[in-house]
Amino acid sequence: MTPDSIPFVSHRPRRVERVVAGQATQDGAGVKLTRVLTQTLQRRLDPFLMLDAFGSDKPGDYIGGFPDHPHRGFETVTYMLEGRMRHRDSAGNEGLLSSGGVQWMTAGRGVIHSEMPEQEEGRMEGFQLWLNLPARDKMCAPWYRDIPSEHIPLAQAPGIAVRVIAGRALGVDGAMQREATSPTYLDVHLEPGACFDQALSELHNAFVYVYRGQLQVADTQVARQRMAILANTPQSDGVRLCAGPDGARAILVAGQPLQEPIAQYGPFVMNSTEEIHQAVADFRAGRLA
Repeated sequence: MTPDSIPFVSHRPRRVERVVAGQATQDGAGVKLTRVLTQTLQRRLDPFLMLDAFGSDKPGDYIGGFPDHPHRGFETVTYMLEGRMRHRDSAGNEGLLSSGGVQWMTAGRGVIHSEMPEQEEGRMEGFQLWLNLPARDKMCAPWYRDIPSEHIPLAQAPGIAVRVIAGRALGVDGAMQREATSPTYLDVHLEPGACFDQALSELHNAFVYVYRGQLQVADTQVARQRMAILANTPQSDGVRLCAGPDGARAILVAGQPLQEPIAQYGPFVMNSTEEIHQAVADFRAGRLA
């Protein structure tokens, strides 16, 4: 039996530091969503800057989409559980994000893009995560990748199915890797009563967001539509997620903190106020197009 074929078991699993409900809000052209990871948590969950959860059967909640808007200094990771959305940007990229797919965009020195629904009815549900870039990469060239559902690796064990968007789980490498932030992004599906252990560096900040059922994380029960921030316990080796009687689905996200200053003004995230002023000036002068 090879080391990768032996299931990881956490002997010193992390506990839950706190549970967060998120804030109902609107963004883009009136899209209704829940901002789960807010600006006040950016330092605590470094390198992650924002997590939005959206999901509705009502077209009026999402049909306005996200018309042209700028970004600079970070990456956006959009994971579509259900629905269809068209991406276009000023770098000439275009792609269709559909059910089960991921759109990974590096804004770098600047990009203007739109994300518009390609459906007039039915359910649209998913997440958008903002991942910071280190100072040395904030002015890199914009980059974009569409990852269709069938290209996201699936790791499985009895009672467990994990879609490995980034990082590694159950011996399976994810669709994406990033050196500076070493992100783990897993969509974990658990049958009733099943438990999943995931290795996590004790140096990484991590959280779990439950979107179906409920989870037991150490001695804390985490309900649907709640985010559990995992404690940075010294010498911890991972986390154990156990499903309730109806099973559970959740995203598990972790990454290496950059420990750099964070300056944000709307869609621009840099390291200083001066850099933010320059980003705004460049946008107004048309230098992001």
